[in-house]
Amino acid sequence: MGDRRLIHLIDDDERVRRGTGFLLKVSGFTVRSWSSGVEFLKQVRQLQPGCILLDIRMPEMDGLEVQQALNERGVTLPVVLLTGHGDVELAVRAMKAGAVDFIRKPFEDDTLLNAIEQAFTLLDSSKNVMARAAEAELILGALSEREREVLDGLARGFPNKTVAYDLGISPRTVEVHRANIMAKLRARSLAEALRVAFAAGMGQAEA
Repeated sequence: MGDRRLIHLIDDDERVRRGTGFLLKVSGFTVRSWSSGVEFLKQVRQLQPGCILLDIRMPEMDGLEVQQALNERGVTLPVVLLTGHGDVELAVRAMKAGAVDFIRKPFEDDTLLNAIEQAFTLLDSSKNVMARAAEAELILGALSEREREVLDGLARGFPNKTVAYDLGISPRTVEVHRANIMAKLRARSLAEALRVAFAAGMGQAEA
């Protein structure tokens, strides 16, 4: 795949850059490491295309701010976000801004590599937005009406308790529905489920 197999690894922690960079290199990728998002953005226009592996918690500019700056500049490279402080709100913000996946540290090697492979698949894909939306609607057809309501609440960035209150059900019932949603969508993470929801136009109301 040539330069499409390039990974831009952006993390202020040298140990993460060294360890994750080694994993990616032995897995067949070319890696260019950056200690800050500011440094990366200064040169982004001159860089070879590839997947961006972006830490959220960084000084100067955090990962979400870097992602927003990329969007504002029209940079459409796929982004996979890393964080040690993951929660639903951050996941929703990241996915709505176009992230391919959202991975919590510490992560399994396979989890990261699968997300990166998916990022390159999207980079290579010639599907248009309408085709992705139609595919998402087809996948969501497996959900019950209540499960779609729960998923929509999650896509709007609401925690389980808020979704439960809005729907007049218990938080435990929301957890059961959420587990069923993940199973029916064959989603390995919340990010995967959110990606389908957003492609189908869910979660548009303000959180």
